[in-house]
Amino acid sequence: MSTTGWPKRYTVVGMCFLAAFICYIDRVNISVAAIAMQEEFGWSETTKGFVLSSFFIGYILTQAVAGWLANRFGCKLVLGFAVTWWSVFTILTPFAAAGSFGLLIAARIALGLGEAATFPGTYGMLGKWVPPQERSRSMAILMSGIPVGTLFALMTTGWIVTEYGWPAAFYSFGVVGLFWAAAWYTFIYETPDQHPTISSAERELIGQRESGAGEKPPVPWGLLARTPAFWALIVNHFCSNWVLYIFLAWLPSYFRDVQGLTITGAGIYSAAPWASMFLMTNVGAWIADTLIKRGMSITNVRKLMQSIGLLGTGFFLLLVRDVDSSTTAVIYMSAALGLASFTIPGFGTNHLDIAPRYADVLVGITNTFGTIPGIVGVALTGWLIDQTGSYDSIFVVVAVTNVIGTAIWLTFASGEKLID
Repeated sequence: MSTTGWPKRYTVVGMCFLAAFICYIDRVNISVAAIAMQEEFGWSETTKGFVLSSFFIGYILTQAVAGWLANRFGCKLVLGFAVTWWSVFTILTPFAAAGSFGLLIAARIALGLGEAATFPGTYGMLGKWVPPQERSRSMAILMSGIPVGTLFALMTTGWIVTEYGWPAAFYSFGVVGLFWAAAWYTFIYETPDQHPTISSAERELIGQRESGAGEKPPVPWGLLARTPAFWALIVNHFCSNWVLYIFLAWLPSYFRDVQGLTITGAGIYSAAPWASMFLMTNVGAWIADTLIKRGMSITNVRKLMQSIGLLGTGFFLLLVRDVDSSTTAVIYMSAALGLASFTIPGFGTNHLDIAPRYADVLVGITNTFGTIPGIVGVALTGWLIDQTGSYDSIFVVVAVTNVIGTAIWLTFASGEKLID
């Protein structure tokens, strides 16, 4: 049966966006709730850093496994199960915290185990449903779930904590994921060929994509391991995520501790940089697509976007060290995170350039390394604050990391397809 009307691939892209949105509201709410939890449980900054970073222990353990499972058993099954899993542990977080510190850490690790499947699953779905000419725009929509989810969590968690107590933030956000999972299993299909009402025109359009035709040969691990562009992608996923995870975990605490804002105010001020990232994510994707259409090579576009993202972010974070008002701080933070979004049409889309058929596997590998900053960087931030009494050293570390990532990217990155 063929029908016309709303393209079915748009529904898939939209649901993938919502998966990323829910992923981030469930991991970010604790960055605001932790302020109240710290006061209730008497945590030091170092202890709070361990709580915030424990999520990434689970997140790093199953990245590559999630990519393989999605590729082997289907993205619909794996991603739907993952969202259900982490939603349950989001709801259980207050009970774990009331039980013991160890149970809280275990719940956060379990949350990370589930969320590890988010991007392997969504990348895999986009590989099956999105034709090449819509790749950058679809990736921008997917990745917009990061700033939009973070923005939503920061804007609402402070209010929820103030009005209803910090446990309510985990209960309410966890339920959202369970509703998403029900809709995902009801309305989404693994491939266009399985959809009963997709139009023949849309099926034909999607059938022409680079990443879907024919049987998949075994992943050529040896070729990847010998390819400098693959390692450049790994390094830059690491560098790009360093600033992302520092902002996710510590931005509300920065505005509370350094700028003297209330919990609600810290959440609101922390939201502005993520609004900037949402806007610039789509601007960056438009610029990248325009440059490619005008004849610039994909390799040069990826190198340009990534360099702007890393170097621009480092520059503005260095400026933050000398600010003397919350207004100036939020402007510089917004500029830093807005420019960081240019890494999405840089390294972020590069997975689909070099291995479009195996984007789920590839992102599982690179995001394993990209999760290390969540463990090391987030915990290190708490320790450095305790040792120095300042956030300045954190901003210097990010800037230096970004310079190193840029040098490696400019030297070794490629936009050419490495796996047919």
